[in-house]
Amino acid sequence: MSIDINLTRAQFDEVMVPNYAPSAIIPVRGDGSRVWDQTGKEFIDFAGGIAVNCLGHCHPALVGALTTQGEKLWHLSNVMTNEPALELATKLVNATFADRVYFANSGAEANEAALKLARRFALETVGAEKDQIIAFDKAFHGRTFFTVSVGGQAAYSDGFGPKPESISHVPFNDIAAFEAIISDKTCAVMMEPLQGEGGIIDADPEFLIAVRALCDKHNALLIFDEVQTGVGRTGELYAYMSTDVVPDILTTAKALGGGFPIAAMLTTATIAAHLKIGTHGSTYGGNPLACAVGNAVLDVVNTPEVLAGVKQREQLFRDGLNKINEKYDVFSEVRGKGLLIGGVMNEKFAGRSRDFLVASAQEGLMCLIAGANVVRFTPSLVIPHADIEEGLVRFERAVAKVFAA
Repeated sequence: MSIDINLTRAQFDEVMVPNYAPSAIIPVRGDGSRVWDQTGKEFIDFAGGIAVNCLGHCHPALVGALTTQGEKLWHLSNVMTNEPALELATKLVNATFADRVYFANSGAEANEAALKLARRFALETVGAEKDQIIAFDKAFHGRTFFTVSVGGQAAYSDGFGPKPESISHVPFNDIAAFEAIISDKTCAVMMEPLQGEGGIIDADPEFLIAVRALCDKHNALLIFDEVQTGVGRTGELYAYMSTDVVPDILTTAKALGGGFPIAAMLTTATIAAHLKIGTHGSTYGGNPLACAVGNAVLDVVNTPEVLAGVKQREQLFRDGLNKINEKYDVFSEVRGKGLLIGGVMNEKFAGRSRDFLVASAQEGLMCLIAGANVVRFTPSLVIPHADIEEGLVRFERAVAKVFAA
């Protein structure tokens, strides 16, 4: 069969599996917080590749790291270790509660490793009967069959046959419901400290404290999925750092590579000891190219200037969105933390978040949604103030368009 290699959106339908429905826009170049498509149209990027492009597009430190490492060593497999992986693991250990690091390629893979480790830890320290995993409604932990089953959204996990067993879900921020289900059979609790895909819902401080205490009472491991909240997104290197709770296992991905695929699972030496040689692995995990970029990301992001700048930019977003809302009354609230922000549709615009996304693109702005009722913003952590201002101007035009429709 001959294939037309004219690279258009129509070509997607000819050669790609139809599990995505991408827009007609095909970006070809990015610089900082600006992106240009095939036609030369410019967009301001408030989406950040879904909280991935933490330093925008083509940041000099990341380009330099990738170029330098690309001329040295690309891949070895885990038959051997490599210097960039050792350096990045050391930085992560020094910056967090963790003693040990396992590298993977995506958030789903890091979460898969965390769940397998939790099950293995419980099996070897207690017995096969301690296998229950508790997670929360509206959670999202990845698209492998294990992680999508642990995630609390049936629409993503139904239709693929029998699911992994001994997984329970309870409402987020409901202490009573959680206390009623946890027991000595619980091996792990997995949660996002700030739910992303579920609608930008922050964990109540007292809920976090109760979860930690009940995990300790029942000898269950607490896993924090910080795939979206990690690496500066909330104004801390990791979101747990602004709470009174420390997890037993933490997963990180997305922003860790600033756009280059990499993920990591962090844990203590005692827990890590149960992933013995041969029990888990990854062909590309700890790849020198990915780790070189990850090192550059951490060197830039994990600084007082950048982390404080995230909180300053959060306020600019909140002020701008509230000002727009005073004029058009489309949001019931603006919520989130740092540069993981959600505008929640009020009753008049319920279910119409995608209308705002589409209108924004028409006005030269890239943003996201988190379900049918939340417009989500996850821009670069170092987005220039001028780009925030101009992006909000474009977003206001989009709001006005939807408002008038």
